[in-house]
Amino acid sequence: MTISSRPTPNPDSLKFEVEGASVIDGGLFAFHSAREADDHDLGRDLFAIRGVETLLIVPQFVTVTKHPAADWDQLVEGIEHVLRQHVGG
Repeated sequence: MTISSRPTPNPDSLKFEVEGASVIDGGLFAFHSAREADDHDLGRDLFAIRGVETLLIVPQFVTVTKHPAADWDQLVEGIEHVLRQHVGG
């Protein structure tokens, strides 16, 4: 399994592509707050990372939008770690 981060048109969002595994079995989850993700293990763990503001989760990738004051250099490692834990790799 390989995780690659890709920029999006929004500088506060990064797309984390997962190759070799599925993030979720199917469908789409969009969470605009940690409260919305309370019942979703991956969403809850990603929101536990300080600075994560919204999530879009589909089978092939997760798009994370951070708070404007947060720094990607401090977020990426934690996001990738959580993805590896949940996807298994």
